[in-house]
Amino acid sequence: MSRSAKIFATVAVTGLALSACGGNASGGAPDSSSGGGTLVIGVDLPLQGASKDASEATVNAMQLYLDQTGSKAGKYKVKLKVYDDSTAAKGAWDDATCAKNAQDHVGNTEEVAVMGTYNSGCAQIIAPVLNQDPSGPMLMVSHANTNPGLTKAWEPGEPEKYFPSGSRSYARVIATDDYQGAAGAQFAAKDLGVKNCYVLNDNQTYGQGVGKAFEDEAKKQGIKVLGNQAWDAKQPNYTALFTSIKASKPECVYLAGIFDNNGGQLVKDKVKVLGDNSKVKLLAPDGFSGYPEFDGLAQAQGAYLTFAGLTATTLREEGGPGADLLDAYKKKYGEDPATSYALYGVEALQVILQAIEKSDGTRKSITEQVFSGSGISIPADKSVVGKKLDIDPKTGDVSVLDISVLQVTDKEEKFLKPWPVS
Repeated sequence: MSRSAKIFATVAVTGLALSACGGNASGGAPDSSSGGGTLVIGVDLPLQGASKDASEATVNAMQLYLDQTGSKAGKYKVKLKVYDDSTAAKGAWDDATCAKNAQDHVGNTEEVAVMGTYNSGCAQIIAPVLNQDPSGPMLMVSHANTNPGLTKAWEPGEPEKYFPSGSRSYARVIATDDYQGAAGAQFAAKDLGVKNCYVLNDNQTYGQGVGKAFEDEAKKQGIKVLGNQAWDAKQPNYTALFTSIKASKPECVYLAGIFDNNGGQLVKDKVKVLGDNSKVKLLAPDGFSGYPEFDGLAQAQGAYLTFAGLTATTLREEGGPGADLLDAYKKKYGEDPATSYALYGVEALQVILQAIEKSDGTRKSITEQVFSGSGISIPADKSVVGKKLDIDPKTGDVSVLDISVLQVTDKEEKFLKPWPVS
């Protein structure tokens, strides 16, 4: 176990111990008559499989930030409780586990809000349950969900089906896939000069969404989309798949999905059949970012990635709260976070903390601070992403929209350039 993993384990055990504490019937609020109490923020992430490193880094960064700020939000003391939404058997997020976690969030009466999830499909399961909490709705703020339908019209019934109570309770601090997928297609056309591309998706909410966004924008950019089909994560290899794709002579392959879904084998077989990434370009969204296993693959070298935010490299160069936190993280854990999403986990935490500070400590009041009036605003000199951040009280979407283009070289994801959001 690495040093960071040991520290994470301490945080997780401390958080889990909180579930044994008794609560009250007021929807998670302590008795505020004596000047505040201790509130719990749930953290819902996949802690097993390929996402483990990114999730541990996110929890570590959040706990470090709380330690630096005295673990307080106004008059309330705040603690984290960590939930694992993955299984060892699946090695990734799991539908049934997400459903159970949703009930556990509501059932823990000391818990007043949730930071997460990492995967959009898991959020689709948890968000409507928190929204129907009798003492809420209960606030959920994600650092990584990029599927557009969670906050705006995308697929039929979205986003209304995630808010059965009729009021909003879900927010995020990251750009959505209609921007990210489009940015990937624009980069492929304008910077790489490709004339055609084949899209593969992992048949999950995130992959289908970002794949659709890439395909739609690629066509607008004059790129011929040769196909858009799902890969089966349970297959032992993808030689036959890429052999069939080879006949169409693709200039690029776009992997719309998450690395957890057998992405390593997929990338290996892409190179085996189609050639290395200088010959047939390999592009992927941030579902492949923040995975040391991916970055370390010989077959991943030269691949291009998009990230729906600012990278740790950019934040460190710009200075300010983000750079300070990164420096403190490296000093404490001996390494940088495994993913730039760790800083966005802290940004989501900042939103929750401000909502708690402005509230009376109940779930309902905390949610109302985000979705009424002027909503939540984090000033630039406090925001860990270095920019003033506003949450739209009508939608839960964030005002700051950044897309970064990365390239895997020397077994690391290296910042290539920012991409304008349009």
